[in-house]
Amino acid sequence: MLNRLCCVRDFEVVVIGGGHAGVEAACAAARMGRDVAMVVLDAAAIGRMSCNPAIGGLAKGQLVREVDALGGEMGLCTDRTGIHFRMLNTRKGPAVRSPRAQCDRHAYNRVMAARVCAYPGIQVVAGEAVDLLCEGVGSDRRAIGVQLADGRTLRAGAVILTTGTFLGGKLFAGEWEAPGGRYDERAASQMSRSLSSLGLRLGRLKTGTPPRLDKSSIDFGKCEEQRGDDPPQPFSFRTKSIEMPQVSCWITRTTQATHDRIRAHAHRSPMVQGRIQGQGPRYCPSVEDKVVRFPEQEGHQVFLEPEGVDSSDVYPNGISTSLPQEVQQEFVRTIPGLEDAVLLRPGYAVEYDFLCTDQLRGDLQIAGVAGLFAAGQINGTSGYEEAAGQGLMAGINAARYVRGEGSFVLDRATAYLGVMVDDLCRVNPTEPYRMFTSRAEFRLLLRSDNADRRLTPLAEQLGLLPTEFADIVRRKEARIRAARTILDTHRREGRTLTEWLRRPEVFADELLAGEPLLQPLSLDAADLAELEAEVKYEGYISRQQMEVDRLRRMEGKPFPADFDYAAVTGLCNEARTRLLARRPLTLGEASRIPGVRPADVQLLLVLLTRRDRGGETVSVTSAARP
Repeated sequence: MLNRLCCVRDFEVVVIGGGHAGVEAACAAARMGRDVAMVVLDAAAIGRMSCNPAIGGLAKGQLVREVDALGGEMGLCTDRTGIHFRMLNTRKGPAVRSPRAQCDRHAYNRVMAARVCAYPGIQVVAGEAVDLLCEGVGSDRRAIGVQLADGRTLRAGAVILTTGTFLGGKLFAGEWEAPGGRYDERAASQMSRSLSSLGLRLGRLKTGTPPRLDKSSIDFGKCEEQRGDDPPQPFSFRTKSIEMPQVSCWITRTTQATHDRIRAHAHRSPMVQGRIQGQGPRYCPSVEDKVVRFPEQEGHQVFLEPEGVDSSDVYPNGISTSLPQEVQQEFVRTIPGLEDAVLLRPGYAVEYDFLCTDQLRGDLQIAGVAGLFAAGQINGTSGYEEAAGQGLMAGINAARYVRGEGSFVLDRATAYLGVMVDDLCRVNPTEPYRMFTSRAEFRLLLRSDNADRRLTPLAEQLGLLPTEFADIVRRKEARIRAARTILDTHRREGRTLTEWLRRPEVFADELLAGEPLLQPLSLDAADLAELEAEVKYEGYISRQQMEVDRLRRMEGKPFPADFDYAAVTGLCNEARTRLLARRPLTLGEASRIPGVRPADVQLLLVLLTRRDRGGETVSVTSAARP
């Protein structure tokens, strides 16, 4: 790896940071033929998992599938190192099913670092970026490179910031605190001063991690076993099968004794003491936050997740904490199965700087500094998957920017990636942003199983994927379309196969097993699953597609000068206040006002459409909601 470290020279794109956002940004730009430098504090840490060694989960799995469909690295690396795969929400509809995989932490880091360091077009530069170099003044400023702490200068046509939790990072556990981006790794603080000197506004956010436990000290007989799927379903559309050995995870719960210990020492939390100013993630709180916020709960679930096939480390998902180490040891031993547990490393909180995201454009370029892009936790997000998705989008747009090409922006009806970026540009996060399926209005169109059909054609056009992979998706599309034609025309007992498959108790694999007309198509399990989803939910999908078409026509739809926002009772109070103050000229402009939600935009679209047709302007509270 070290022989890949480069000499200083000019580049087309410089990426600062080697986490998941940095990896996807650098690889995307390199796949598009750009000359890329990746500046990292430690080349061996590229792709290192800071917290939970897992990829995917509810809505996050959709993001990973979309990154993969656009040629990204995360899904491939997960499939090579995953040791526990599960499809979540299988008892619910296909729109909310999401893949998740527990990975071998060290193998994931090793595989990802090796891939990046061998990538054609990427030069790995060991060092700390301390200053952003710009030319021009005011609104004409343009990023032209970065300066490293040792005095080296890297000039570039575009710069991508993917600093993770290292930007001004500080670690906390009880009374102890120290600068750092994660355990035993130093922070990068000088770049914060450089960004502030350009007039960019920064905020502080917080996240945390649980202690690590010694597997040999855990009594798994007191825990509930959780097996993975058999066979495991790959993340990447380019993976044929999973080769890694698979292991079980285990479930236990905190007890009232656990909660009593935590309450007795809650005053020693750095959050309670006011030493941490940044807000933590609401949907992934520390165990002390859960105990304080939900006193009626008798116990909270804890997932014991092995960190590798041969590793002795176990990740207790659900007890993230920044309490003192001795308190962590004390409360952990009140949990069934962990009575003799040995802490290999204490949990801690990390507070870090992020960019206020109303400074972001839809292409993840920072307004006011041309050629400067940002991705990952610097944009106020939480999670590897959100970071990877932003990194990919920033890498694509930086690559296009340096060649004078237009921005690549996905809308909310095309991808979860589009939902996430649009959300970030609308409102400054007051807590680390996390993707949920509920954030996507058109989630039936954005299923995890059809990400390749939605996005791979775009990836081919952008130069992110070779034709051979795009051909595979085209053949899949042709198989499903041909199968649908057969289902629509072939009858059994007076009904078409489509009509049979629409029945809730009928499933595609059973209905179509041995069907001679389908044999030449060689449909696999994934094809059948997509075919079934499209048939069973056809009515809902059609309605969502009609709504998408309407929304895409809204950009230039004007508001009458006398439009009365105060009379629209379906608007949330914040949206009404901001619309009255701004008085936008078009619905497209209204949609980009912070505080105006997608549901508010849909409601306004309904009212404007009715007015255009000569109908009455009425008060609507829910007509725009599916």
